[in-house]
Amino acid sequence: MTTTSAQPEAVQEETLDRRPGRWIGHWAPEDHTFWRTTGNRIARRNLIWSIFAEHIGFSVWLLWSIVVVRLGDAGWQLSTSQALWLTAVPSGVGALLRLPYTFAVPVFGGRNWTIVSALLLIVPCAGLAWAVERPEIGFPVLLLIAATAGFGGGNFASSMANISFFYPEREKGWALGLNAAGGNIGVAVVQFLVPQVIVLGGGLALARAGLMYIPLAVIAAVCAYLFMDNLVEAKADVRPVWSSLRHRDTWIMSLLYIGTFGSFIGYSAAFPTLLTSVFGRPDVALTWAFLGAAVGSFCRPFGGRLSDVVGGARVTMVSFVLMAIGALAALWSVEQRSLGVFFVAFLLLFVATGVGNGSTYRMISRIFQVKGEELGGSPEVMLAMRRQAAGALGIISAVGALGGFLVPICYAWARSTYGGIQPALRFYVGFFLVLLLLTWAAYLRPGARLARAGV
Repeated sequence: MTTTSAQPEAVQEETLDRRPGRWIGHWAPEDHTFWRTTGNRIARRNLIWSIFAEHIGFSVWLLWSIVVVRLGDAGWQLSTSQALWLTAVPSGVGALLRLPYTFAVPVFGGRNWTIVSALLLIVPCAGLAWAVERPEIGFPVLLLIAATAGFGGGNFASSMANISFFYPEREKGWALGLNAAGGNIGVAVVQFLVPQVIVLGGGLALARAGLMYIPLAVIAAVCAYLFMDNLVEAKADVRPVWSSLRHRDTWIMSLLYIGTFGSFIGYSAAFPTLLTSVFGRPDVALTWAFLGAAVGSFCRPFGGRLSDVVGGARVTMVSFVLMAIGALAALWSVEQRSLGVFFVAFLLLFVATGVGNGSTYRMISRIFQVKGEELGGSPEVMLAMRRQAAGALGIISAVGALGGFLVPICYAWARSTYGGIQPALRFYVGFFLVLLLLTWAAYLRPGARLARAGV
């Protein structure tokens, strides 16, 4: 009995065409037998360690969002605008790095690049530990060091592009949602842990915020080395990535992703500072701000799962409706000076962005699948479209992540120009409504080409 049941798996392991350096030469997730006997197990193992590495990356990326709340206690005298710039610049650098990080997967292999990208996180962690307790270095140097935290933001693009190759189309929404959520939750974890760690034993040791993540980055690299795999299917030339730029949908989805993920990462970065500057409650920021990123992260895979069932465009539209409502409620709360309503409104925004993050990513893979089917659906065409979809995932994640830079900067502009954040919130309401209409017009409007495919 045992020998018989093991035979199919042994046969499938042979067809993997394993090569030195943990390269797998044959990967066929759409083959149900292959997936059931071998593919699912290997994909799950890679997903687990991809999530861990991406989680550490996200945590490092958003370190400054919570550290900035305590910089005044370490001798730094910063304005609200300067504090928001410290949270915005890492997001902007992370967004720019997502393009080269996406190209890194086909060039070096997903496992290999996970090792390198995890080790790069040592740079911003060590820099933060050195800088935060030296106010004499000045704000420009501090801002430059904060920018290196963008290394953590680049990890997302390479991780998502890599994992997209491992899973069959029918399960990508859930798998990519889990991968992204595991990374996103790093934002909540860092905003929860750092306030506890920096005061352990009494006093304030702000350098620990960076030091605590150095060994974790090393562990992530070691685990990727030991347990992850490279796929030959993913190691192609970079032309498919460039080819994805020719599709109109790549740019439409980039704009939608600014509204979903860009809002998530931007609000995550700015939320502690807003609680401190608008309502004068650093105690609330240090104790409860992590809840926003937490609920948004937990909602992301469910956005992907729901999209697998009813279609990503429909879920994305609902998300933008909820975002507009949340921004309106936040605007009312600021004008009425109601901290409770402000907090709940932002939680609604985080839930909506989390669901929208999952649904938009599910839309991307489905769009390119439909394009492949329209071109004949041959194995060669579908492989080319999977590669273009992986490239599009990286490009869209890079453009979308710019929202993480723009959101805090918009708040800083409104605060310095008008003395409050209300103009920024009014802009967000209008922006979400525009994206709602764009989603409907491109993917749900009767007569739209992709509406019939249930994108």
